[in-house]
Amino acid sequence: MNAVAHPDARPDLDRPGVGAVLVSTWRAGTPERRRAAVEAIRKAWESRAWPDLGLLSYSVLAGTDGETLLHYSQWTGQQAYDDYVRTYRDDRNAEIEAAVPDIERVELRRYGPIHRSTVRSGPDAERLPGVVVIVEAVFDPSDAGRREEWVDRVFEALEEDAVRRPVPGGISGRFHLSTDGGRVLNYAEWESERAHEEWLADEAPLSEAWARVHHHPALAGGRVRRYAPALSLSAGA
Repeated sequence: MNAVAHPDARPDLDRPGVGAVLVSTWRAGTPERRRAAVEAIRKAWESRAWPDLGLLSYSVLAGTDGETLLHYSQWTGQQAYDDYVRTYRDDRNAEIEAAVPDIERVELRRYGPIHRSTVRSGPDAERLPGVVVIVEAVFDPSDAGRREEWVDRVFEALEEDAVRRPVPGGISGRFHLSTDGGRVLNYAEWESERAHEEWLADEAPLSEAWARVHHHPALAGGRVRRYAPALSLSAGA
């Protein structure tokens, strides 16, 4: 089977069989190098057979900061990724590195399948995202059970927002828990970067529900970054 690029550069986030999600960040340095890296990734993957080791999809998103790339891949399990690293990764990365030297591999994190999700319904439900907002929340790994409680509080706040502060530009949110017990990642699709900025800039006082999210006693930190869909690959015929 060959690797096939999806026209909308978007993975099937709710596909069955996902047992693990790997998320990594590269820093290319400039918008030009970032674009070249995406094209090098495409060529390296489309010129090779799809690695049939439990890889379900591989997607790349381009940071709105102009220099970073986020890689989001779906696997049947963590072992499938480890098998890929031993067998297939080096030659692909070597080709990409030859095309765009000195890309910085910033970090790689392992997550489980989707823990909770919210998806917009109604006539605009199928609208494609213009931006993906990656929200990472950091917790003390020794108290991993508090992450589920924090995610539940986020959903309580979102339900309250449906009446108090609607989110017209939000499309979906998928929450993953890291395997090390220390993180929550929300892969949130929005219609546009502007829609997300406007929602953040809302000057309404912080509700009690959101205050419980932001001031959760187990929350140690976090960050928010925005990306544009750039490439999504899966096995073709």
